[in-house]
Amino acid sequence: MKLAARDLARHLARSARDWPAILLFGPDPVRIAERRRDLASALAGPDAEIEMRLARLSAADLRKDTATLGDALKATGFFPGPRVVVLEDATDGLAPVLEEVLADWRQGDAVLVVGAGNLGARSTLRKLFESHKTALCVGIYADPPSRAEVQALLSRAGVGTVADGALADLVALARVLGPGDFAQLVEKLALYTRGAPGPVSAEDVAAVAPLSTEAGLDEVLDLLAEGRSEVLAPVLSRLAAQGTSPVGVMIAAGRHFRRLHAAAADPKGPEAALMRARPPVFGPRRDRMVRQARAWGVRRLEEALAILVETDLALRSSRPAPQAALMERALIRLAMLNRN
Repeated sequence: MKLAARDLARHLARSARDWPAILLFGPDPVRIAERRRDLASALAGPDAEIEMRLARLSAADLRKDTATLGDALKATGFFPGPRVVVLEDATDGLAPVLEEVLADWRQGDAVLVVGAGNLGARSTLRKLFESHKTALCVGIYADPPSRAEVQALLSRAGVGTVADGALADLVALARVLGPGDFAQLVEKLALYTRGAPGPVSAEDVAAVAPLSTEAGLDEVLDLLAEGRSEVLAPVLSRLAAQGTSPVGVMIAAGRHFRRLHAAAADPKGPEAALMRARPPVFGPRRDRMVRQARAWGVRRLEEALAILVETDLALRSSRPAPQAALMERALIRLAMLNRN
């Protein structure tokens, strides 16, 4: 029976023992491994492996001895409770073996969780599970996790109460990070907030979120966007000493002001625009950029972008020109525009 991934949790909550086997397939092995682990835990409980109610087999094991899987499904455990057998890296070549196992499955046998790679519509393994009356076939694709799935992941990691703003930031992060990277982020958040009073805040999320590629230039961009040109010179000198080129500064400035322009022009408001950005902007950084977008307005931001485009063309010109001077001239013009 074919089942959408978003409906799997609801079906498990109803009665997992009605299904002899569940096939998980998809293009991302990390997502498949995570879903396979979570499914085994949901079916047999978190202590299943300790209590020897969870058995793991690989496709290579099954090719050596096809009877291994049937024996594992019917084995009697030392501890009471539901049992699960996990079969990893299944392929179409195992479809005949799995067909015999499904035909021989009886109530009281272990539930079989099968993990496979990306199976096409003509896959014999996929067709076997999709056409079976009680077995489930679930495709796991690169869909971002839902709000409920993010909350479940936070709960498993031991993260306490999460404020609404922080949860919205985490959902946005889950859409741009891979499943493994997001799981590591949640673990970092759990460690960072352990023992802290009050709910997890947006500032906590921002503290553990991956830094953007332009993080080293954020100070210059904020000073520029906020009209604090009198303190720009020492910061630019420090960046130059660190090896940041004038071209790098202008690229980062162009990216920053394009974000501000998109935020200022968004009909839903700057906050919504910055949350939809890729990567999204979080915590105090987002609040600061919202204030910048509102202070500049769409018209002045368009003038700023025109200055940046003009400077970029000059930097790329074949005519020799001092790049540092061109950059500083553009920043002075932007600062004067901000004052006006």
